[in-house]
Amino acid sequence: MLETGRKVLFKGNEAIAQAAVNAGCMCYFGYPITPQSEIGEYMSAKLPEMGRTFIPAESELASISMLIGAGTTGTKAMTSSSSCGIALMQEGLSAMVCAEVPGVIVSVMRGGPGLGNIAPAQGDYFQAVKGGGNGDYKVIVLAPSTVQESVDLTYRAFYLALKYRNPVILLADGILGQMMEPVEFKKYPYEDVDTSSWALSGAKNREPRFLVSLHMLDGEMEAITRRLFKKYDEIAKNETTYEEYMTEDADIVITAFGTVARVAKAAVKRARQNGIKAGLFRPVTLFPFPDKALHETAKRAKIVLDVEMNMGQMLLDVRSAVFGAAPVEFFGKPGGALITFEDIYDAIMKADKEIAQGGRV
Repeated sequence: MLETGRKVLFKGNEAIAQAAVNAGCMCYFGYPITPQSEIGEYMSAKLPEMGRTFIPAESELASISMLIGAGTTGTKAMTSSSSCGIALMQEGLSAMVCAEVPGVIVSVMRGGPGLGNIAPAQGDYFQAVKGGGNGDYKVIVLAPSTVQESVDLTYRAFYLALKYRNPVILLADGILGQMMEPVEFKKYPYEDVDTSSWALSGAKNREPRFLVSLHMLDGEMEAITRRLFKKYDEIAKNETTYEEYMTEDADIVITAFGTVARVAKAAVKRARQNGIKAGLFRPVTLFPFPDKALHETAKRAKIVLDVEMNMGQMLLDVRSAVFGAAPVEFFGKPGGALITFEDIYDAIMKADKEIAQGGRV
């Protein structure tokens, strides 16, 4: 187990994998797909030598099914994939939520729709946050913006999955998965969750337990769904996290997540150097979304500028959170087209000009 008191240079995907090992992940199931294949490769080397389980699944459907099996026993388990691979897991994710089975899913986004390309993108926000499976359900979604945060949020993903008996998605993109940065692997900071009251163990002489997602009795499914949504309210109350950067007096508030947010932070710094009051609001939890905090920030702003590597998926949540407190504009690039520092800075300049001219304010 790699734990150091110093920083070491690590690729994003491999850092996520090592963090999972440190967190006590006992099982990994996965099928290779760019740009996240290094996660499975790393696990294939690490887990067997530690006496843990690595299974190269025959498909993404098999991966999520194996994750369900491991999760029902209270075992820390993980799978990973990208975009179209995650799409194949949606039925399994819906079943996991209904049966309250914990598990960690790492999604490293690529360009789409369809098979798309292997370029980094953020076009799977809807897929992760809104869900592609059937029924009313929510998945906890964490969005890192640095390799160090990928490590820290991987730790948190395992903890939250077991604490709330709910799948957790770590949502990254191809840039974060492939880039290298210095990181520090600290000791797993959370206490292990007691799973004895619900985990299946096969033990004799105890009450039967069932972790299933088929509920046919009249009114049973409604009662279960209402109970799940009470749990989501608890998650929103206790686990919502976000970052604010220079928003206290910002006229222009940029909203962005993941890799784009770190690029936006650099553009905000440049804008401030040139006398433009810009700031950044970055959701770390995409579900639960920090809507109340964003609304309060937007009330102090003259314009909110949402920036994403897609055609405006988080934009819907941003507009809902802002709720008329300020005008909301959007800048995005889809299909794996990268958003640069210059792109964001130019968008800030345009917004500042609109404010000066009384445009949409």
